[in-house]
Amino acid sequence: MQDFRESLITRAKTFIIKIGSGVIAGEDGLDLQIIDQLVEEVARETEKGRKAIIVTSGAIASGKHRLGITSKLSSMPEKQAAAAIGQGRLMRVYSTTFGKHGKFVGQMLLTASDLTENRKRYLNIRHTILTLLEWNVIPIINENDTVAVDEIKFGDNDNLAAMIAQLVHVDLVINLTSIDGLYTQNPNKSDKALLIPTIRGLGNDEEYVATDETSDVGTGGMRSKIIAARKVVTSGIPYIIANGKRQGIIHDIFAGKPVGTLFQPLKEHLNCRKSWIAFSLKPSGKVVVDDGAAQAILQKGKSLLPSGVVGLEGLFHVGDAVLCVDKRGKTIGRGLVSYGSEEVKRIMGLKTSQIEEVLGHKDYDEIIHRDNMVTAAEASEL
Repeated sequence: MQDFRESLITRAKTFIIKIGSGVIAGEDGLDLQIIDQLVEEVARETEKGRKAIIVTSGAIASGKHRLGITSKLSSMPEKQAAAAIGQGRLMRVYSTTFGKHGKFVGQMLLTASDLTENRKRYLNIRHTILTLLEWNVIPIINENDTVAVDEIKFGDNDNLAAMIAQLVHVDLVINLTSIDGLYTQNPNKSDKALLIPTIRGLGNDEEYVATDETSDVGTGGMRSKIIAARKVVTSGIPYIIANGKRQGIIHDIFAGKPVGTLFQPLKEHLNCRKSWIAFSLKPSGKVVVDDGAAQAILQKGKSLLPSGVVGLEGLFHVGDAVLCVDKRGKTIGRGLVSYGSEEVKRIMGLKTSQIEEVLGHKDYDEIIHRDNMVTAAEASEL
């Protein structure tokens, strides 16, 4: 297994380090000793020619300390206010600490809409990150908690790191948390819990126990890390969950040592565009397809034609992402539509040859072309 880790990880040139609040939160809001330790290790890897991207939590924890708040924040305005106060200090700490090693950092604050609603904006973010890396600047990325209500309530930096990994198509994602990896049981509650060194492919839910439990300063949980891991390995990228408080953890990972839990990447994986369709875009609606169309899509890799559509939900426009579901409501895929919902209503159930007669024009034969579709089987979970 160690030889496998070495061959898989040591060749990684661009990597993401996701640092959770449970790792860097401390008595002073931020654990400066841990940050120093991690920054030194990341800087050392960049000296070897690797490119690093950091997705970091910690703004809320830092803000809480500045405000003297010791309890868990409950309301959205409180979390946003704490993030607004803490983000500046968080970035200053990273800038100062990396500066000791002669490294520059660049701050990027993102919301889900930046990555899910507009392909142009999505690509602009990609270009910015790649330019920073080309300049040997380390991007420090965080959710813009001060304005992104949904991100604080529903999202987490595990998902953000996964989306950035797919956006840039890095070679490795390391998710640093406060425990050694993924266990068969909750290690804080059972002395029978065993660390799982490797998850092959996407893993099975029955192999381990994953909860949504978080710390007072965190927004994710082990379940969110597993969901993120599945997204990443589906794109052909290895993913490691490891203990960020363990000294030398980053060095040990790149040395191929058996630390943490490694999720092996899928050999058959999605390209960047299909990863964007499958995991980044927010669906604007649904199209319901008959059994024949479902079979053609899933088993024969066909496009979705108007004749196979029997219903739809929601309001969507040309180029929007929609879910494809069968008549029983089961998701079979996700794709970009060639026609808006009002046009689909008029042509669903018809033959391709009838589109122009009904609409007065025919831009495409398909409702969703196969090149713009990802099936549930391809992405495992949509």
